[in-house]
Amino acid sequence: MRPQDILILLKIVTLADAKWQYRDLAAQLSISVSEISESLTRSHMAGLVDETRRRVHKQSLLEFIEHGLRYVFPQLPGTLITGTPTGHSHPFFKDKFESEENYVWADPQGTTRGLEILPLHKQVPVAVKKDDTLYRLLACVDVIRIGRVREIKLALSELKMHLLP
Repeated sequence: MRPQDILILLKIVTLADAKWQYRDLAAQLSISVSEISESLTRSHMAGLVDETRRRVHKQSLLEFIEHGLRYVFPQLPGTLITGTPTGHSHPFFKDKFESEENYVWADPQGTTRGLEILPLHKQVPVAVKKDDTLYRLLACVDVIRIGRVREIKLALSELKMHLLP
């Protein structure tokens, strides 16, 4: 697995039952078609998508995010930069947790100063501008990567609402 595999799987989840092709995902995520194809092959081998590579095994994805993500793709906050809020600094979480620190993905068009969190893929700040649901899900993932127990519980609850309605 690679970090962008989580991004791609979450994007497929946000598409729900809509018809899509690899080139659609590539355009929406600003990732090459070959990267999409390779990612879905890895996800199939890991049991996170079906044989057609079009349907995400949501329960399996949730289990991986909950129990393995922070160990496979760990993250520590970096230096102070300007960017797009993530983790507990995302607007959804901002009013639920008090913190003196903001966490952000580096983004030249960003409006928030905070500690840098490396996104799962360099195109995440671009992709989330096109899809608010994907933005919320990726912020949940970052909470799981860097958050404390109470924050992680809320992020998991939010992920479950989206993955297992």
